[in-house]
Amino acid sequence: MKKLIKLPIYFDYASTTPIDPEVTQSMIQYLGNSEKFGNSSSRSHQFGWHAEEAIDIARNQVADLIHVNTNEIFFTSGATESNNLAIKGLAYSHNNKKKHIITSSIEHKSVINTCLFLEKKGFNVTYIKPLKNGLIDIKEIKKSIKEDTFLVSIMEVNNEIGVIQDISAIGKICKKNHIYFHVDATQSIGKFTVDLRKKNIDLMSFSAHKFYGPKGVGVLYIRQNLHLIMEPLIHGGGQEKKIRSGTLATHQIVGIGKASEIIQKKKFFSEEKKRLKKFHDILFNKIKNIKNISFNGDLKLNVPSIINICFFDVKKTFFVEILKTLSMSYGSACNSSVKKSHVLKAMGLNEKIVNSSLRFSFGRFTTEEEINYATKFLKKNIVYFYKKN
Repeated sequence: MKKLIKLPIYFDYASTTPIDPEVTQSMIQYLGNSEKFGNSSSRSHQFGWHAEEAIDIARNQVADLIHVNTNEIFFTSGATESNNLAIKGLAYSHNNKKKHIITSSIEHKSVINTCLFLEKKGFNVTYIKPLKNGLIDIKEIKKSIKEDTFLVSIMEVNNEIGVIQDISAIGKICKKNHIYFHVDATQSIGKFTVDLRKKNIDLMSFSAHKFYGPKGVGVLYIRQNLHLIMEPLIHGGGQEKKIRSGTLATHQIVGIGKASEIIQKKKFFSEEKKRLKKFHDILFNKIKNIKNISFNGDLKLNVPSIINICFFDVKKTFFVEILKTLSMSYGSACNSSVKKSHVLKAMGLNEKIVNSSLRFSFGRFTTEEEINYATKFLKKNIVYFYKKN
């Protein structure tokens, strides 16, 4: 008997993931009227002690995930705040010394708009354009370095096209030139192992809700003692070693800790990666030969769970019909409802391609039946549309 498919099918995991049930359960006990709802800064009674202990455990879980020390993990409201804190925090501390930042034109808007803001404050920013496959040419980074370059900020996995940048090579260049290196790893966590013992990264940002944790909590990894020279964005009670003041959201932090713990289970993580690769191959192989479609981004150096597809010469009504059944995205969640993809434009793709592309992303709770349904649905509707038009 065939499984019934519940419609619409969610294919927008790169925007946000559903919370894993184990994560939800771990968070519940820190909500409501229990002994664990207290403020972790209240160290004079057990309500505060319980909250502080929970945060310490979560900090350990996150630190273990990326193989760093617990005192290098700083909790924020999400990757957008982490990116702002990393870039502005270093920029303000270098205000009278060095003024040059290198980034790329395909970064998340929280990086690009932060850099645009700093340009108004007198900083100089080089925005490196990618190759047509979405990859950054390492030589361009080398060529862009100036005497007053103090920071390079590059995302590891692009949120719209899924390509993986050569972070190790960029890190070596930064180390050789005594430049700080910030990585937005929002789309990396949970997709492959991230081991900072093997990479020269000074700061790294990510959000819980991209790997089955709650929205509203993220992390900024700051290499040992670097926070001492950084300027905070938020001033107050001095939480998080004075770099990020404000009462810590215990339940959210417990959630990111549990989500981190889950993906450290080797067997589980290995099986999940295999399953997502299988789904990628099913989807790709079944639609690659359809006339009038193409794929955006490098097809080898990418994560299997993000596929950016261009449907040539279609009208908006086609997308409206498709999106009623398959919940995909035009681009990043921050961009898709308002503007065209700045990533595809920066890759040099023409307006027709930019306007006719959808991001297809799947994850832990996607089933093979849903992937098969999606491929049949796409093929059927593409054929129908072109016959009709």
